[in-house]
Amino acid sequence: MKTTPPLIAALLAATLLAAGCASNAPAPVDDRRPLRTPQPKPPTAQAAPAPGAAARPGTYVVKRGDTLYSIALEHGVDYHDLARWNRIDDPSKIRAGQELRVAAPEERAAAGVQVGSARLPGAIEARPLGAAAAAQPAADQGTKTWPKALRLPYSQANQALLAKSEAPPPAPAASQAPPAAAATAAPAPEARAAAPAAAAEAGTIQFSWPAHGKVIAGFSEPNNKGLDIAGKLGDPVYAAAPGRVMYTGTGIRGYGKLIVIKHEDGFNSVYAHNRAILVKEGQTVARGQRIAELGDTDADSPQLHFEIRKSGKPVDPARYLPPPS
Repeated sequence: MKTTPPLIAALLAATLLAAGCASNAPAPVDDRRPLRTPQPKPPTAQAAPAPGAAARPGTYVVKRGDTLYSIALEHGVDYHDLARWNRIDDPSKIRAGQELRVAAPEERAAAGVQVGSARLPGAIEARPLGAAAAAQPAADQGTKTWPKALRLPYSQANQALLAKSEAPPPAPAASQAPPAAAATAAPAPEARAAAPAAAAEAGTIQFSWPAHGKVIAGFSEPNNKGLDIAGKLGDPVYAAAPGRVMYTGTGIRGYGKLIVIKHEDGFNSVYAHNRAILVKEGQTVARGQRIAELGDTDADSPQLHFEIRKSGKPVDPARYLPPPS
C-alpha cells in the first residue's frame, strides 16, 4: 500500500519537531570554581553582668535601687572618685547589672593574686647528694649521734670506759629548763590581739558626741547601722571628729538631708535627717564644729541618725564615743 504524500510530509514534520526539542535540552554544567569554606561568625560583645551576679575583686555590680552616692557610702569612698574611676559624667545614670570599680586602680591591682618567685630570708644552703652527702657530719644529715660505736682492745679499763659511754646523758636541772618551757608561760599572740580597745583601733582619732539628746535607738545591724539621738528642730549638730566633708545632699534614700565626713585611718562619720546643712563638700571641719541643724527629713520625729564606718562597714558608735555626760 502506497502512502500518500501529505501523510509522509506530516511524519517528516513530526520527526523534525522532536529533534528540535531534544536540541533545546540543557547541557550538563561542570562547575570548576573552588569551594567556599564557611567563615566563623564574629564574636558577640560580652553581656553586662546580670543583677545580683558576683562581682570581681575591687568591683561592685549595681543592684536595683542603688545610687552612686549609696554605693560610695557602702564602700567608704568619695563619690567623685567613684565617678572618675568609672568615667561617669552624670551620677544619676547608672543601671542595674552594671559593674563599677569601687577601688582605686592601684588598690584593685594589689587585691589580686600576684604570681612570682618566692624569696626567703637568709642565704640558701647547698648540700651535696650521693656519696658526698655521706661525708657530711652526722648532725648535718639529721641522724642520731648517740651512742657512738667504739672499737677498743679488751681490758678492764676499756670495759669501764665503754659502760660509761653507753650511759644516757643526765637530765637538765630544774633551773636550766629549756627555752620552750619558758615560752609557754608567755601569753599567746591571740590573747594579746584580743585586748586592744576601740580607741586604739581608731588610732589618733578622738570622737565626741555629735548632738545633745537621748539615744532612742542603738546600733543593731542590719536594722540600725548607727545611733538615733532625739532632739528638737534646729538643735545644733556637731562634727564628731576632724576631717573633710565628703558628701552633702539627699541622694541616699532614708537618710534625708545627709552629711558624710571622711576622717583618718579609713573612718567616715554620717549625719542624717538634718533640717539644714551648714557646710559644703570639700570643706575641712574641726571636732565639735557646728555642721548642721537637727531635723526630721525622712524621719518620723526630730532626731539625728549618726553612724561611724570603718572602710565603709558600719561599726557601733558607742564603742568610740566617750560616756554620755
